[in-house]
Amino acid sequence: MPSGEQQFLMATQMIEDVMNLQEFLELHQLKFERHEHPAVMTVAESELLVPKLPGAKTKNLFLRDKKGLKHFLVTIPAALSVNLNQLGDALGAGRLGFASADRLLAHLGVTPGSVSMLGLVNDTAHNVQFVIDQALWDAEFVQAHPLINTATMIIPHAELLRFLAATGHAPQIISVPAQTAEDVAP
Repeated sequence: MPSGEQQFLMATQMIEDVMNLQEFLELHQLKFERHEHPAVMTVAESELLVPKLPGAKTKNLFLRDKKGLKHFLVTIPAALSVNLNQLGDALGAGRLGFASADRLLAHLGVTPGSVSMLGLVNDTAHNVQFVIDQALWDAEFVQAHPLINTATMIIPHAELLRFLAATGHAPQIISVPAQTAEDVAP
């Protein structure tokens, strides 16, 4: 567990990142609708605490390959459970696992519970490959945290395209493989 000083520094950095996101959106004239709400860490909590908003609800997985050399931000529909083995094969990355909170902070500037595609604004070195499920890509609007889990932004598809172009991230659009009952060991 981080010390009090480390927690303070992390909180300070997150505030700076949120301010940088807002500046980035303004600089690129990106229009996202923002809604404040209580902090949510999981999809289940968001179902209870976030008011009904337009757009597809998302879930974000920050993954790494087995050697920790490649990192992936995978954005999927909130209700989807992913088959990581099949996803690794689909991405040509082999075995995938969840990246650590330290890697998440280093690459996307966020902590667990605040992961979203908007974190790509902090990946200026382009070390993270963005993967989005086809159903979300086809949606008119998607929802995303603005680097903190106390707000949700509604992102029109046209603005998502402009955001990704401005960050320099080309999305990999796939039908993310779902986990089935047969995938779960008894």
